[in-house]
Amino acid sequence: MSDAPLHLAIIPDGNRRWAREHKLEAVWKGHEVAIENFRSLTDWCRKNPRMGVLTVWCFSTENWKRDPKEVLMLMTMLENFLRKEKSSLKQNNTRFVHSGRRDRIPASLKRMIEEVEEETKNETGFTLHLAVDYGGKDEVMRAIKNLQKQHPSAGAAGIGTITEESLRKNLDHPELPDIDIILRSSGEQRTSNFFLWQSTYSEWIFSPKYFPDIGTGDLAEAIEEFDRRKRRFGE
Repeated sequence: MSDAPLHLAIIPDGNRRWAREHKLEAVWKGHEVAIENFRSLTDWCRKNPRMGVLTVWCFSTENWKRDPKEVLMLMTMLENFLRKEKSSLKQNNTRFVHSGRRDRIPASLKRMIEEVEEETKNETGFTLHLAVDYGGKDEVMRAIKNLQKQHPSAGAAGIGTITEESLRKNLDHPELPDIDIILRSSGEQRTSNFFLWQSTYSEWIFSPKYFPDIGTGDLAEAIEEFDRRKRRFGE
């Protein structure tokens, strides 16, 4: 068991199914409950000395296919969450960072993301990392395009200039450690284009619970399961 702080990632599936099973008037109401649950999970991770980074996948590049009303409500909830949590993040020595595209999300959410990132950039105690309009393939493709712009003389493909190290440097947040544990809720057992580069040696844990029912006990169990596993890294 390493002494290095852990990087835990959560794929919070099942919010809409949770809402339907609880007979809520709109499926996006499940996202409201999920965000409140997310607050308590974040607080637990921040206080846990084993934890260094918490990554949460809030919205994927494929989620634009959903009902526009639901998408708008989710974007508004994320903006309100950041506005409300901005001061407490700084007070609790928590750095906030975002991965994903910023050209398609609402302008007000983009401004709020940039504002919170700027205000918390010097915090070193814990990192909260939200993936919004994020896809693993999209991130890698954006990194390759950035490399091609940096080395136009290498030709259209630019193959000779791309190394593992140079590509990583062009990912959204190369300074973050690779993901140790990925917890996916609602019984889904797919990787679903989630941080393809950073999850190469992640330990996956699949919970049958919908995300609104995931509690701090589930996170503690995930860490215990992680500690029981032997990570060989190809050895």
